[in-house]
Amino acid sequence: MKRPKLTVLSLTCMLLYLLFLKHHYDHRAHKLPPHPRPGGHNFHYSVMFDAGSTGTRVHVFKFQSSHQGAAVPHLEHETYRAIKPGLSAYAGEPLKCVPGIEQLLEVAKLSVPSSQWNVTPVALKATAGLRLLPGDKAARLLDTVRTLFQVSPFLSKSDCVSMMDGTDEGISAWITVNFLTGGLQRQGSPTVGMLDLGGGSTQIAFCPQDEKTIQSSPVDFITSLQMFNQTHNLYTHSYLGLGLMSARLSILGGVEAPPLGGSVQLVSPCLAPEYSGVWQHNDVIYAVRGQRSGGSMLAACRSRVEKLLYRKVEKVMAVEDMDFYAFSYYYDRAVDLGAIEAPSAGVVTVAQYSHAAERVCADSYPGPLNRGPFLCLDLLYISVLLQELGFPPHKQLKVTTWTTIREESRHDLNECLVLQLARTINHMETSWALGATVHYLQYLRSN
Repeated sequence: MKRPKLTVLSLTCMLLYLLFLKHHYDHRAHKLPPHPRPGGHNFHYSVMFDAGSTGTRVHVFKFQSSHQGAAVPHLEHETYRAIKPGLSAYAGEPLKCVPGIEQLLEVAKLSVPSSQWNVTPVALKATAGLRLLPGDKAARLLDTVRTLFQVSPFLSKSDCVSMMDGTDEGISAWITVNFLTGGLQRQGSPTVGMLDLGGGSTQIAFCPQDEKTIQSSPVDFITSLQMFNQTHNLYTHSYLGLGLMSARLSILGGVEAPPLGGSVQLVSPCLAPEYSGVWQHNDVIYAVRGQRSGGSMLAACRSRVEKLLYRKVEKVMAVEDMDFYAFSYYYDRAVDLGAIEAPSAGVVTVAQYSHAAERVCADSYPGPLNRGPFLCLDLLYISVLLQELGFPPHKQLKVTTWTTIREESRHDLNECLVLQLARTINHMETSWALGATVHYLQYLRSN
C-alpha cells in the first residue's frame, strides 16, 4: 500500500519543481521569426500533441521556406510517436500523465535542433476523450500539461493547451488536405472538400463555389478562415453520434453507456439470421445475433438506417460540383469491398458502396471481399449517409484535375461522382494535426 503513495508524492514533488523552474524561462523568445532568413532555404519546426481518447501522439513537423518569398511553406518531414493510454485515463490522478508527456517531449527535443527549441512552438489539442470528462477533471489534466510545456525549452503560449470540438477537427482536416494538395498555394487556387467518417462522429468541410450555398446554409455551418493572406468561406459541420461505430450501435438497437450489470444483447435484421457473436464498443461487450425479418435483409436493414438518419443530416447540393477526399471508415470499407487495394489510394463512386451493400446483404457479392458480420450494415449506412449529405449515386460531371497520392495525377471521370480515398497524401499521414499546426503557426505570426 505504500508504493502508490510514494509514486504520488514523487510526482507531486516533480510538479512543484517544474513550477519553480517555470520562472527561470520567462526570458525566452515569445515570437516566431516573421520571415525566413535571407539566402537559401530556412527550416522551421512545430510540435503538436494530439490527446485522443485511446492515446497521446506527438507530431513534430519540419517546414521549409524559400527565400523566394512563397507564402506557403513546404512540409519537409514529420516525426510521429504515440503512447497509451489517453490523458483521460488519468482523470483521477492528473500528475500520473507527467512521465508520458515528458517522454513525448524528449522525442520532440531529439527531432528539433537545440538552436531552434526556443522558437519552436509546442501545443496540445484534446479531443473526444477529454470532452467526455467532468470539466474540473479535464481542466486539471490540461493545466498539468500546460505547466510541463511552460518549463520545456520550447515556445509555449498561455493558450497552447486547449480542447477541440468536432467542428475544429473538421476545419483542421480540411486545412491538412488542401495544404498537401496545393489548394492553399495561390490566390484563387481550387480547393477540395473533406469527408471523414470516424467511430463517434462524421465531418464534412468544403468551400462553396457560390454565394447561394453560403446564404442558404445554417449560420453555424459557415465559418470564415484566414490562411496565407487568403479568406476562405468554409462550410463545415461535425455530426456527433453519426460516426460508423455509434451509428452501428443505434441501428442494432443499443444505446451508449448501457446500465451496469447483466448482459447486453442486441438482435437485428441487419445481421445474417444464422449469425451469433460478440461485439465490443466503448468498453462494453454486446452479444449480437441476426434476426429473420420476414422480408429481405437488404430492405429491413435499409429501413433501420434510413430511420436513424431521417432529418439528422443537412443536404447540400453544392457538393455535386466539388472534388472530395474521404478518410477513415470510408477508406476501410472501400478496401473491404475490393474497390481499392490497401495501402494505395483510389477512387470509388457512391454507387459502388450502394451496389456492394445490395450484393453483400443478399450474400451474392462476386470477387474479393473482406467479409465481416457487419459489412452489410456498414455499407448501407455509408451509401445512405452520402446521399443524405447531397452526394448523388450517379451523375455526369465535369471533374477538374485531381491531385492523387503517388504517380497518379489525373483521372478522366465523366459518368459519376467520385471520392478520392486516402489515408496518406504525398506520403504524409493525414489527420487534423497538420492543419491545426499550420493554423496555429499563422496565428502566432499575426500576434
